[in-house]
Amino acid sequence: MNLALLLAQIAIILAVCRVLRGVLGRLGQPPVIGEIIAGLLLGPSFLGWIAPAWYARLFPPDSLPALNGLSQIGLVMFMFLVGLRLDLSEVNAFRHVAGLAGLLSIIIPFSAGLALARPLHALAPESPMLPFSLFIAVSMSITASPVLARILTDQQLTFTKLGHVSIACAAINDVVAWTTLAWVTAMSTANSSILRTITTVGLYGIVMVVVIRPALRVLTRRFAAATEISAMLVFAFASSWITEMTGIHALFGAFFAGVIWPRNNKLVEEVAATLEPITMVVLIPLFFSYTGIRTNLGLIAGGRAWAYEAAIIAVAIAGKMGGAFIGATIMKFGVRDSLALGALLNTRGLVELVALNVGLDLGILSPALFSMMVVMALATTLMTVPALKLISRGPPVQSEFPQT
Repeated sequence: MNLALLLAQIAIILAVCRVLRGVLGRLGQPPVIGEIIAGLLLGPSFLGWIAPAWYARLFPPDSLPALNGLSQIGLVMFMFLVGLRLDLSEVNAFRHVAGLAGLLSIIIPFSAGLALARPLHALAPESPMLPFSLFIAVSMSITASPVLARILTDQQLTFTKLGHVSIACAAINDVVAWTTLAWVTAMSTANSSILRTITTVGLYGIVMVVVIRPALRVLTRRFAAATEISAMLVFAFASSWITEMTGIHALFGAFFAGVIWPRNNKLVEEVAATLEPITMVVLIPLFFSYTGIRTNLGLIAGGRAWAYEAAIIAVAIAGKMGGAFIGATIMKFGVRDSLALGALLNTRGLVELVALNVGLDLGILSPALFSMMVVMALATTLMTVPALKLISRGPPVQSEFPQT
């Protein structure tokens, strides 16, 4: 490993991400949009195109494993924080309101993804059909809850009924999507039967909930802040190691570790706030850059490729917004409220990119299809704020929600 080159890569990546976060922030977009675009600009789609010699010198192939290793550490910490901030009490409080809308915002895009998988399989013919179909379906169903939370804060919707319901729907989405992705990963890596895969994931979950969580509740009452940080990191990485070794994938272990970590300790939020800056400001931008290096928009060439791209984006938007809209309408929301909820849940962002990288690593996605799906993730996230502002013109949308 060339340490000097790695340090130069980190410095350039963080600088470009910082500049684009500021630019996109002025346009009302969440910081993650700037970081995703920064990753694409540093990859072969832009830097490798306009300055191939500089690109080859900055990101030679033998330097990428070190960059990938740092990005994977960042992803483990990020997924742990996603699980840690998953507010299941929010789901319980709005279970009647968010239950149907949340489930339909998963079921409908999931079904649409299954239908789209067959024609898309031509772009990845070596991938087994069942894992491929399930992966495309999950990719269409994802909502990026961290990005959603940031958008709600920026639009001053966090403490409205719309904000509460959308976060509750996203929480349901997180649990279902990552559990399904864990099964797909296990099937792809171990060539296991569906029954064996479900059994593996189920046993892991039961042990964590029934045995580990009660033990953690006792131990965390004795922790000081510094000790809790260490304990969280040890637990997150240990859980990730176990799931990686069993073929489920390290990111699922990190997510589930965050979900079951006890909330009875007042230090949890303080510790999470300490871990978040280094994860989101330093490590996650490295992941965006590595994703950008793996994304080559030049592979989306020709009318047929762009027809596939248009179909992917259209199905992603229609499935997610349509599912949320139908569920919210059945729950007697106003039309504008239902559309606003659909626009929020259509946010994919960073979480989608995490899933797509898993698919590429497993060989489920081809490089061309991976690039197409990255464009879809960027497009659906970019449209969230403008769509929400367009829908919200007039009286505030959250005023129309029925009392719960």
